[in-house]
Amino acid sequence: MKRTWVAAAAAALALVTFFWFPGHTWLQQDTQIYVPILEHQRDPSLLRNDIIAQHPHDAFTLYDEVAIGLRAVTHLGFREVLAAQQIVTRALGIWGLILLAEALGLGAWEAFFVAAICSLGAVIAGPTVLTLEYEPTPRAFAVPLVMLAIGLAARHRYIGASAAASIAFLYHAPTTLPFWAVFGVILLLRREWRAFAPIVFACVVLALAALHQAEPGFYGRLTTAEEQLQRMRASYVWITAWPAARIVHWLIVLAVALIAARRRAPLLIAIAIVGVATMPLSYVLLDRAKWALVPQIQPMRALLFTGLAMQFFAAVAAIQSKRWWQSAGWFFAAYILTVQPVLTEPWAWKPVAVVAVIALLTAVRPIAALAAFVAIPLVAGIVNYPNLQTPDLAQLSAWASASTPKDAVFLFPDARRNVDPGIFRAEAQRALYVDWKGGGQINYIKGFGEDWWSRWNQTMLARPTKALLPKYNGLGIEYIVVRPNDRLPIPALYENPSYVVYSTR
Repeated sequence: MKRTWVAAAAAALALVTFFWFPGHTWLQQDTQIYVPILEHQRDPSLLRNDIIAQHPHDAFTLYDEVAIGLRAVTHLGFREVLAAQQIVTRALGIWGLILLAEALGLGAWEAFFVAAICSLGAVIAGPTVLTLEYEPTPRAFAVPLVMLAIGLAARHRYIGASAAASIAFLYHAPTTLPFWAVFGVILLLRREWRAFAPIVFACVVLALAALHQAEPGFYGRLTTAEEQLQRMRASYVWITAWPAARIVHWLIVLAVALIAARRRAPLLIAIAIVGVATMPLSYVLLDRAKWALVPQIQPMRALLFTGLAMQFFAAVAAIQSKRWWQSAGWFFAAYILTVQPVLTEPWAWKPVAVVAVIALLTAVRPIAALAAFVAIPLVAGIVNYPNLQTPDLAQLSAWASASTPKDAVFLFPDARRNVDPGIFRAEAQRALYVDWKGGGQINYIKGFGEDWWSRWNQTMLARPTKALLPKYNGLGIEYIVVRPNDRLPIPALYENPSYVVYSTR
């Protein structure tokens, strides 16, 4: 009966986090990159002129194979099959948190409340990731699977833990590296040789899958031009671009986690320490040695486990505290990262006040932890993401899909850094010449950055005019999409209140 209850509770909480808060998004961040790649891999006639589809970075993951396979079996779209995986992996991660909390002596309900607090999510300032990803990306699936592995390991289910972390490895290997760095040592010390079998199998599978799709490696030293471009477009990878206060923030987060942990759950604590250790490691390997592999792996994203450790251990300490004021203080520490991503920067009084009240209520009745899912978005006013998909953009995408050739190339010359073009590319399944979001791929593929930056400078710096149409056409751009304020003095092929389309011919 207990197993049934835990499964039901984890599934219910996963659905709450998906449909309500923290929520989920589609085509607002990295799915703008992954979806065109998936569409092109499924049907090579789609997007074959698109710079993103031409340079996929998903060779060392089974994310694409699983998504394409599920789409073929279910006849559903990528949005549906990816969302299903996102919900399932969230539920598994919540189960892992419950297992870990129970291993520390908490009852089933208490463990569930700890998992609920961690499921509120947190923005990981610096490397720009989330403890609970909104988009169904490889990392969004891998992180909760690692949390399941930590929970299973805490219950001495080493083969199960290895299997969960190995599946995470197949989805997004870099996310699992901090876990394997610690768990591998534990297995060696305990001589649990059989538990290495799943990860060995996963490595072989991933190597075989990458043979047919891997591009030339990007493993040497960065040139000065590559470094400058990455510092401009992906500064979060370079710790020397971070404010000093952000580094201090992570030292504080680790200190709180260590104090709250009271020397228990050594696996998660060790991973949290590894997260902080990646800051000097990244400085040495990237900022000093200029190793080009580091921006691909982005080791400082391991700080998400440090943030998660603070939430988890503070919540456990709060429940186990015998004095109400100690409990309230620990609950405040568990909640705060959800509304205040950087502790060393100015605090917004309203969200912090709401969290303080919730912490007091939870100290009296732990079930009040569930109230945070309502109070934080509705009372504190925390909005995790805007709604970027508008009816006008959907209409534009539908028109392009129905009225232009498959090979057509579009440009949004006045979009600047807006994400509208990336949404259009995925929805219309039409190529873009260049867009700002696509530039985030400069970390992964040798030579991509120079091509992307050249295209950007050729087309995105000047206001679109009729005189520029021949230039656009010479670059292979067949259609431009502008805002009504940049309307050209020629007939439009299509327009709605937000967009106007012109042919470059």
